[in-house]
Amino acid sequence: QYSPDSVAGADRELDPTEVTFPGCSCRSSSCAPAHCPCLSRGHSYSSAGLWLAEQQEQPFCRPVFECNSLCCCGEGCQNRLVQRGLRLRLQVFRTPSKGWGVRALEPVPAGSFVCEYAGEVLGFAEAQRRVQAQSPQEPNYIIAVREHLHDGRVMETFVDPTRIGNVGRFLNHSCEPNLFMVPVRVDSMVPKLALFAAADISAGEELCYDYSGRFRNLPGASRERKPPEEEKSLRKPCYCGSRTCASFLPWDSSLFSIP
Repeated sequence: QYSPDSVAGADRELDPTEVTFPGCSCRSSSCAPAHCPCLSRGHSYSSAGLWLAEQQEQPFCRPVFECNSLCCCGEGCQNRLVQRGLRLRLQVFRTPSKGWGVRALEPVPAGSFVCEYAGEVLGFAEAQRRVQAQSPQEPNYIIAVREHLHDGRVMETFVDPTRIGNVGRFLNHSCEPNLFMVPVRVDSMVPKLALFAAADISAGEELCYDYSGRFRNLPGASRERKPPEEEKSLRKPCYCGSRTCASFLPWDSSLFSIP
């Protein structure tokens, strides 16, 4: 079932459509960082999209909070980007060795928002149950995103587009990707998993991101590790073809382990 936005999962533990953030009282057509409480919480967009230079220079990236449905600013506010949804012309196509993939049908400038990775938003228990119910031969679309906060806490978000999702579910992994994922918050602390262009992308180029979270993150931010011998059968080969290819898709055993 195609859905442009994430929805509450079968466990109903998290509802991404619930509005819990207060709106700003800005009366201008586009909010300014110095006055808008939404922008004061974190990162602001540039005219081209996400400003890449800041994330390269700082040890930690600032969070992204967009203006929401309760805000007084107009729909044309520059701080409303991911919530507007897909604006680029993308195509799902059959790759020679990786199954389905997604490519851009138009040039995509660096920093541009491309699409969201949308699906059912699950709690940990339901995400773990679904992963453990799969056979090694089945495709696994569940993504686990971990945000490392400055005080040492880790926030986890699990999204499963297996049954309900959007074009993002067809994006392949690459060890040298041209997209990177950023959690963007609009209505609540449940983020939208937004994918942005890491570099200028040509028309016809396949769109890929790094499933492990290594790309544009500090070493150790991912829980990926070398699996023990008994878990190697669960690993899937990587066909990205990059110079630094790790030969296998990223591995995170946290959803397989028994607490």
